[in-house]
Amino acid sequence: MASKADRQKTTGRTRHSDHESFLRYRGFLWLKIAFAASFLAILIYGFNHVEPRPNGGSAYGYIMGTIGAGLILWLTMLGARKRTITPGRWSLKAWTSAHVYLGLALIVIATLHTGFQFGWNVHTLAYALMMFVIISGIFGITAYSLVPQELSANRGETTQVQMLDNLRMLDRQIHDAAQPLNHDEAEMVQYSLNDDPFAGGLIARLSGHYPKCGTKKALDLIRSAPGRESGYGNDALDQVETLLERKRSSLSRIRKHLRLKALLEVWLYIHVPLTFALISALFVHIFAVFFYW
Repeated sequence: MASKADRQKTTGRTRHSDHESFLRYRGFLWLKIAFAASFLAILIYGFNHVEPRPNGGSAYGYIMGTIGAGLILWLTMLGARKRTITPGRWSLKAWTSAHVYLGLALIVIATLHTGFQFGWNVHTLAYALMMFVIISGIFGITAYSLVPQELSANRGETTQVQMLDNLRMLDRQIHDAAQPLNHDEAEMVQYSLNDDPFAGGLIARLSGHYPKCGTKKALDLIRSAPGRESGYGNDALDQVETLLERKRSSLSRIRKHLRLKALLEVWLYIHVPLTFALISALFVHIFAVFFYW
């Protein structure tokens, strides 16, 4: 049976591992491996005196191409790996860390494989698709590193469901508070009550900009209504204005929440299709190389 000290030591390691990000996994282990592999590839390329300019058709090019193709196929397995939960050396955190840093090393390996020879052909297409996949992946890494903290800070102690419930409650309060208003004033309030606060599609969600916001329009109309600038007493309209301001603040918070969530998700709609296109181009590239060899 393990001693108390051993249990505390093990628990400490587990706790440290749980809070360690995939980018820092085991002291940037995979960053060091990726850097060493890239440096070695550059070193061999630079000191290659047998072939003045190694390219995809040289011995060095075939080796780099084989390594690069193997890496690409292995990197695409992360999606399947996410469906399996295992601890230890090949935990999901370790796999993701390797995915990120070896994916970046692929820039060096694939570029040296080309011998810096590009053209309007399937070989350059495969290289270009690979670069687009990597760039979209970098965006994803940045999003997953920064956005969750901002999401948590914006949401506070409430959930998305609770924020939407609060919005519906405000609508009911605005509706009740608007009952004493005259016809023209009630029409102004209807811009907020009849509005779809999240209309505008993906562009609006990603930008957080809703130029046709009914709540903003209702507030502007009420504040510019005749006599409002002089501050005449209208308790019902004052209460409606206060509730509309609270609704606009709540909407701003929810829209920011949805924008941050969209940033976490939208890159996958680019990254995944590009990855499939890359695999297709890669197989065509390999077939073309060996067919015309």
